[in-house]
Amino acid sequence: MKIWYDACTGKHIRYGTAIGRRLREAGYEFIFTTREHPDTVCLAKLLGENPIVVGKYNPSTLCSRLQNSAERIIEFAKMFRDNPPDVAIAHQSVELCRTAFGFGIPIILTADTPYANATNRLTIPFAHSVVISEALPKSFAKKHCARNIITFKGVDEVAWIKSFKPTKINDLKKPLIVIRQIESKAAYAGGKDDAAHSLAKKLSELGDVHFIERYNGSGKAFGVKESFVDSTNLVANADLVIGCGGTIGREASLLGVPSIGITDMAKTNVNRYLSEKGFPYFATTEHGVFTYAKKYLGRHFDVKEKLAALENPVDVIEKVIQSINPL
Repeated sequence: MKIWYDACTGKHIRYGTAIGRRLREAGYEFIFTTREHPDTVCLAKLLGENPIVVGKYNPSTLCSRLQNSAERIIEFAKMFRDNPPDVAIAHQSVELCRTAFGFGIPIILTADTPYANATNRLTIPFAHSVVISEALPKSFAKKHCARNIITFKGVDEVAWIKSFKPTKINDLKKPLIVIRQIESKAAYAGGKDDAAHSLAKKLSELGDVHFIERYNGSGKAFGVKESFVDSTNLVANADLVIGCGGTIGREASLLGVPSIGITDMAKTNVNRYLSEKGFPYFATTEHGVFTYAKKYLGRHFDVKEKLAALENPVDVIEKVIQSINPL
């Protein structure tokens, strides 16, 4: 049985790697694809994966987004014309959904961003099953015409954090504060201010700040960064993590590293869920960051039992595959 996973970002690479390892062990043939993106190919190589690179990511204009997406769909159609997969899985890859739907292939989606309206509209209606955290209201998927909604006790990042073994980085200055920029090129971030640079300067009073750029300093040469950073391993070595409410903050809190989220995205269902479960995730405003930083800097939390109690979504995805097309 052949399973296809398409990864569009670094987070998807980690998710796809976790799913791929499980499915290969179970005897499935696993096809892993990705696109050119600042965080995909480098991270895949670091994780020991060699996905097929199809197309690229250039969201500089609406036209470039549309054209790049269409080109990927055409390439996928050619790739699977004579030998399509049996099941397709993605964390809402638009191109995977359109291709698999066209071939009549059942689609399993994971999703955790109700505010990503464009992506939700372009993916969820195509899915056979949508696997989401119990933190999210089912209405989120239902309003986008999801046919089969399956919830799990946890968040998506549990899929790779449960088995993650960080390595010590010896040349870091302490205390270490990690700050990551907002995903300014994403459709859902349109118009939002990026305060990361000013925050980094202010927080340097408290410790050594490691600034993780999404692209490059100017944002003009899209997709160019000075160097690739394994952000998950970096935050595991950090004393405080600050982001805009996305993956890096949840990864940190699941590892027991205090994480502060700013902007409205920090107040999402999955982030509140982790806070309520006792993980060190704190949502505030740009103006409140310094106060929170002084309070939580260097306070590592023991969350091993809490993490063990959460459900791995890969377990759920494997069961859905078995229900669709058993080996």
